[in-house]
Amino acid sequence: MATRDEQLNVGTFTPSLLIDLARSSGAFHRAGLDVNESLVPSSPAQFTSLEAGEFDVVFTSPDNVIAYHFLSANPLQRSIPLQIICGIDRGLGLSLCAAASIASPEELRGQILGVDVPQSGFAFVAYALLERAGLRPGDYVIESMGSTPRRTDALIAGACAVTILNAGNELRAVGAGCSIVSPVADLGPYYGTVLATLAGREGGVTEVNLRFADALLATTREIVAGERGADVVEAAMRLLNLSERETQDHYECLRDPTTGFVASGRVDRASIATLVDLRRTYSPTPELDAIMGALDTVVLEGALE
Repeated sequence: MATRDEQLNVGTFTPSLLIDLARSSGAFHRAGLDVNESLVPSSPAQFTSLEAGEFDVVFTSPDNVIAYHFLSANPLQRSIPLQIICGIDRGLGLSLCAAASIASPEELRGQILGVDVPQSGFAFVAYALLERAGLRPGDYVIESMGSTPRRTDALIAGACAVTILNAGNELRAVGAGCSIVSPVADLGPYYGTVLATLAGREGGVTEVNLRFADALLATTREIVAGERGADVVEAAMRLLNLSERETQDHYECLRDPTTGFVASGRVDRASIATLVDLRRTYSPTPELDAIMGALDTVVLEGALE
């Protein structure tokens, strides 16, 4: 009698091409997994659901892991024991994007910056890129608008003048007449997404979690090697509502070592230092001083570079 695949629940912000391609290639089935992906409206909602056991793992920014694991003044106002299982990508085109009505950064003065929540990693990236463009916090209005797809819709509709977008959402915005002001690479080495879980659960990182990570990394290596081009284009058009030209640009972004998937799954210290420095600039707290020395307590052994 055939055994049933074990169910694994994943919380993501944007529909994941990586999950879709690992499923369609049979990688999850070969790993004995039935993967259920659910989109979350915001990072506080994602970690509330993870803590409640509604998700087994999440695709999230490593800055969220820093905030919810190490810092007491996070949006939930409590620390959650977390562990990074592996790294996923370096931002997937993460960029500061302006509405079609904005012709220059100076026109953003007094306008609305849409963020997930004001004290989040992507928000800090937006503050830093705006500062490079000559605008400091206080020169614009900050408004919480939730997840990246929601902010994309808001930017296109003119509900905000500027926001930070990635994972194909920045290409969809540009296709609708918006513009890219600057990429996150301008700030230094960066890590955009990690696979994380709740460390306090019985057994910690489970064997099921590791099978899921291995299937993801195998699919990542195929994409980076150029073996899944047609599949990426089809999935991006279907999941992300991109044109064929936009999907080709997204495919190149996924394969670019400075913006795309990380085939090794390892998390480098320099990229985490960028995140910590951004927090130190825009939300300083003495709790940040201990983070770089404690990374091995939150990143699974073997996944920290």
